[in-house]
Amino acid sequence: MTDTQAPENSLASRRVLVTGGLGVLGRAVGHALAARGARVVLLDRAPVEIVHGMAGVLGDTDLGHEDDTAAAVAEAARLMDGLNALVNVAGGFRWEKLTGGSLSTWDAMYSTNLRSAVAASRTALPHLRAAAPAAIVNVGALAAIKAGAGMGAYAASKAGVARLTEALAEELKDEGVRVNAVLPSILDTPANRADMPDAYVSRWVTAPQLAAVVAFLLSDDAAAVTGACIPVAGRV
Repeated sequence: MTDTQAPENSLASRRVLVTGGLGVLGRAVGHALAARGARVVLLDRAPVEIVHGMAGVLGDTDLGHEDDTAAAVAEAARLMDGLNALVNVAGGFRWEKLTGGSLSTWDAMYSTNLRSAVAASRTALPHLRAAAPAAIVNVGALAAIKAGAGMGAYAASKAGVARLTEALAEELKDEGVRVNAVLPSILDTPANRADMPDAYVSRWVTAPQLAAVVAFLLSDDAAAVTGACIPVAGRV
């Protein structure tokens, strides 16, 4: 199956909120899910813009503010007549060595990558419980398993996403809500190409490839899978 092919209507019963929805990966996830029949709302801190094929796009939402997050999740559920899936894509990256670095980088990576997933999941849980069977997919990182120099703050925050995934899966396993994570290596994005112009881009994971794994984890084919942190490493 190529990046552009998708099993029609395999997610027809899914009503999915995607955080970080206006980034490269968020858009790819949104389009992949919609192509499989899901209703999708994209949520982002960036201003609202039109994204065709979505049930809605919600912008100017900071997941660091609980009231704003709760209002956005409630609006997403209203737009889709319910909510039975959440994909936590929102996140960020900074490369910085501990020597000469700043504690503010660690705070920023914690807030952007881990706290955002906690906030969105916590706010969505009443909707997910009410709609069970339901699912959450978090976007972690392969660096959470083995970090390199300059990757400490980022990798630590993504390791937190992995542990959140495992803990929440255990918490919800008898409530009909599955929780899993994907752990990508380097994604093929314009920003990464600009930062690493001499890299072997053909080895990287594309956003549609990662989105297809997310779609699988939301599907009935993954009904027996919860608490998994799945490496999606390409050939890196």
